[in-house]
Amino acid sequence: MYIDSHAHLYLEQFDEDIDVVINTAIKSEVKRIFLPNIDSTTIDRLHNLEASYPDNCFAMMGLHPCSVKENFETELSIVKHNLSQRKYYGIGETGIDLYWDKTFREEQIYSFEQQIAWAKEFDLPVIIHSRDSLDLTIEIIAKHQDGKLKGIFHCFNGTVDQCKKVVDLNFMMGLGGVITFKKANLEEMVRFMPISNMVLETDAPYLAPTPYRGKRNESSYIPIVAEKVAQFKNMELYEVASSTTRNARDLFGI
Repeated sequence: MYIDSHAHLYLEQFDEDIDVVINTAIKSEVKRIFLPNIDSTTIDRLHNLEASYPDNCFAMMGLHPCSVKENFETELSIVKHNLSQRKYYGIGETGIDLYWDKTFREEQIYSFEQQIAWAKEFDLPVIIHSRDSLDLTIEIIAKHQDGKLKGIFHCFNGTVDQCKKVVDLNFMMGLGGVITFKKANLEEMVRFMPISNMVLETDAPYLAPTPYRGKRNESSYIPIVAEKVAQFKNMELYEVASSTTRNARDLFGI
């Protein structure tokens, strides 16, 4: 069995065939899918999908860094309200994104640190987006790591040295379709990464693995990522599947 630790299957890209997408994932042995929130506009979609597939889809709650704008404090208050109303399986997707727009850099940091505090308060893993900000996000997690903080550096594509720092922080790293891209040059890092710090993800509908690159990503493609990990680490596929599934189950408490 596999777990997709990060997918946005509630987005409109899946409106026409979500039943097929979920059932295809299940047939591919991807039986649990964790859904990070984006902002207030996606919460209803997130909840509705989870309600439709309570055995397979598990909601997380947070504010994505790309949604941190002038109204970010209102957005954060909505996140906090939802966290107080029901059980979630993680805080996120949060973090810092300096690729698209640096205008709200300081606000992104504030939002990230607030959500880290909630992760501790609710004893939940924090799901970290770190595009063009990996050193900064590692630094912030290190500042707040008191032994109680846990989570995933989502879509991890850092160096071996950055990987070492994340391991030292006792965090997981999410590997997805990017590791199948020839020009990504991530083989050395994946080879170094301890299997005990690894979870698998898709980030669907984004970042589909080769040979589906450029098309809509789906949770059923998780085995493709697992096969690449097995190849890089010279492991059996079943070992990658069982280890990453166990890691995700332990982290999310399921």
